[in-house]
Amino acid sequence: MNVKRKTNDNIKARMDITLFCHRKNTKLVYTGSQVAKPKVSFTLYKNAQLLVYRWLNSLRFPDGHALNISRLVNLKDCRLYGMKSHDCHVFMYTLIPLTYLDLLLRTIWDALTKINHFFIDIYSNKLQTQHIERFEMNIIQTIFKLDMIFPPSFF
Repeated sequence: MNVKRKTNDNIKARMDITLFCHRKNTKLVYTGSQVAKPKVSFTLYKNAQLLVYRWLNSLRFPDGHALNISRLVNLKDCRLYGMKSHDCHVFMYTLIPLTYLDLLLRTIWDALTKINHFFIDIYSNKLQTQHIERFEMNIIQTIFKLDMIFPPSFF
């Protein structure tokens, strides 16, 4: 969401990407004495952020499922304030795949959804040995996909 002072996408991270990762469209742009960071594919533009927050503002959950997330949304600042751990779990498990489906590139959405499914699977009530082996292989592939998308400072 590119929240100031909360994002790991800073100038130092961009310099690391340039030095170690050789990714397209992430190099810093120097114009005289100023340095600019081009927009990367995993951040949302302001109008997309407003769309997400307006949608979150209109959400209603059944009693006892999750806190009314609409009370946590600040449309003016484009931020969520006061989320409890259970609200974060609900957001991770149910809302991330729905929220970003049409807003992010398919590869980024797929990686976020895979990490989402991993956490859903790992916290399930019953685990079997063959499932754990499958989870292990899937998380390795998912972390590789995330590593190709996000800057090293993300991890």
